[in-house]
Amino acid sequence: MRADHEGITVLNRRPARAAAVASLAALALLSGCTAWVPEEWREASAPPADPTLPACVVPDGRDLAPEDGALLGVNVEWGSQTLEDVAAAWGERPAVAVSFTDIPLDATDVENVTAAGEQVRDGGGVLLLTLEPVGGLATVTEPVIDDLVGVLSQINATGVPVVVRFAHEMNGSWYAWGHQPIAYVTAFREVASAVHQGAPGSAMMWAPNSGNGYPFPEGVSTAQPGTEDHAALDTDGDGELTAADDPYAPYYPGDDVVDWVGMSMYHWGDAHPWGENEVPEDGKLVAELTGTYDGRGGDHTGVPDFHQEYGVERGKPVAVPETAALVVPGADLTPELELEIKQAWWRQVLDPELVEQLPQVRMINWFEWVKEEAEVGTTVDWGVTTDPAIAEAFTAELPAWAVYGEATERCAAA
Repeated sequence: MRADHEGITVLNRRPARAAAVASLAALALLSGCTAWVPEEWREASAPPADPTLPACVVPDGRDLAPEDGALLGVNVEWGSQTLEDVAAAWGERPAVAVSFTDIPLDATDVENVTAAGEQVRDGGGVLLLTLEPVGGLATVTEPVIDDLVGVLSQINATGVPVVVRFAHEMNGSWYAWGHQPIAYVTAFREVASAVHQGAPGSAMMWAPNSGNGYPFPEGVSTAQPGTEDHAALDTDGDGELTAADDPYAPYYPGDDVVDWVGMSMYHWGDAHPWGENEVPEDGKLVAELTGTYDGRGGDHTGVPDFHQEYGVERGKPVAVPETAALVVPGADLTPELELEIKQAWWRQVLDPELVEQLPQVRMINWFEWVKEEAEVGTTVDWGVTTDPAIAEAFTAELPAWAVYGEATERCAAA
């Protein structure tokens, strides 16, 4: 998640690992399935799978998009809530749970990812795993990919499908893997090839940042003039990176390796600097997905129509992996204003006509976090379950097109 336009700050959505590891690892051990870890991390006392349970059905990772409607899921604040907590607040089981992890995976990452998969299996649904190569794309080596595939295959073997969102927002320069289209495409294709072959219960998602404000102010990985990356990004050939250059195409890895396309969609406010509690404009979500936004945040009608080009024309299911509206607790925030802001956004996200207007949209995940945001210098309440009155209003407007998770019986990993 990152605010568009001005200002570049890495925003970490993952909870502090130390707070989450113990509870999540315990959930994994209760599952009846043995979690995969590299041999040097494996504990000899790990319990074996229960032989009395039926064998798990391994899902087909490339067949996860529903024929009708869209999967409605959640970005869980794993350190302080569970999927059951969200299900209780919604009155429905989220169909998708989003989790973040660094890659290469260390022992803690493996425990967290495996345990997140266990929660998803209990509730029924899909794990959306976002992989962040914080050490740069060069760290995503063949052994690292092999380790990842081993984890995914074991999660799949428990009956849980996984959508892998690899190195998201790669068209920005605020991450170590950004503005490097040549290395990015190569890395994505290598990961995808291994995942498709070794963990067929998993799928690959390509998810750039919204092109509004592209090419964005300079960041830690801005492509420099004279480099191959700069030349690849200069799609109009004028020697400069400007708003006239395509913010998506240079980073696209290819139809043969991409199963889903996605784009995070947040209402940060009207314009930078962020931090004011402002009610979203009508139609903002659809306009940003279709390259037709011209409003209080500026004229971005030169941005390509993401839904049309990558959803309709390429036949890929479109996801909104993260979405929410900014609310900053403070003296100016009343309960009425908080409801107005969040409701104005979720009425766009949950619009009963959304999947008819954008027929390739097949997944939407609410960002259910309360967290410090460096972009605004204070805590932001993105959630809809933190206040019972807001939760009640949200659930009252859940759309008929929403596809939810269904509780499943336990099974033994294949």
